[in-house]
Amino acid sequence: MTRFSLAVHGGAGTIRRANLTPQAEAAYHNGLKRALQAGHAVLADHGSAMDAVTAAVCVLEDEPLFNAGRGAVFTSDGVQEMDAAVMDGATRMAGAVAGILGPRNPVMAARAVMEHTDHVMLIGPNALKVARDAGVPFEDAGYFFTQARWDALQSTLKMRRDGIEDSDPARRHGTVGAVACDMQGNLAAATSTGGMTAKAPGRVGDTPVIGAGTYADNATCAVSGTGHGEVFIRFTAAAEIAARMRHGGQSLDQAAKHVVMQDLAQNDGSGGLIAVDAQGNLSRPFNSEGMYRGTVTQDGDFQTDIFRDA
Repeated sequence: MTRFSLAVHGGAGTIRRANLTPQAEAAYHNGLKRALQAGHAVLADHGSAMDAVTAAVCVLEDEPLFNAGRGAVFTSDGVQEMDAAVMDGATRMAGAVAGILGPRNPVMAARAVMEHTDHVMLIGPNALKVARDAGVPFEDAGYFFTQARWDALQSTLKMRRDGIEDSDPARRHGTVGAVACDMQGNLAAATSTGGMTAKAPGRVGDTPVIGAGTYADNATCAVSGTGHGEVFIRFTAAAEIAARMRHGGQSLDQAAKHVVMQDLAQNDGSGGLIAVDAQGNLSRPFNSEGMYRGTVTQDGDFQTDIFRDA
């Protein structure tokens, strides 16, 4: 029997150690652990990797601390546009949505696209219709509003007006995701995001782009990324890890670290990712100051970390 395992992330480079209070740090650890517990419960009950990753990501989308679902950031026009994707490693089936607002859990809208259409990615009104028809719960705009995200938008817009906007990764990172290997050796990945604070309306990052921010194939690995999305797309980060394993004979950890520490890091691609292979091995490299992350395997050892020295 394959050793099952699960990893989650809540974004990379999205907070500096100096700005993290003990209370906030505890809240982030708690959010990550609750996501791990949700996914672990599925896997321990012989459930599928797909069910596990969507359960874990739903918990993270419901937690306003993370930039997805209820905690999504605002575009420069002051609206929220969310992206999400899922991929099943056993079948290479995938579903994605981009630029949506309404589904309480965008990851479930992405899964609805995979399960109820012949397509991979939907945007606009029909993406919402597919989600509604599949029974995905919806919320009004007020549910997704958080003062912290609104304040971050106002701060970024003011800096732009003053011509002093800095390169704080907290404004261009923020994603949640999960990868899992179940008892049958099947892999799955799920990723969800609100995108970049003050992003251009209509901007779509790497999260819903299969092979960039989300990928799963039983023959190699499942990957969920978080970071500077444009660079993840240009370097097809997730698919590159799989290619290095498939064609170069690299291990999961070798391939993941090469992509994050070289391909991405050397091209303004700050961020990180979580990955798992069909033997249940996990990798979670990042090149930023921190990455909210957690892992659990069938031994029930829950581990959550934020910074590099963890």
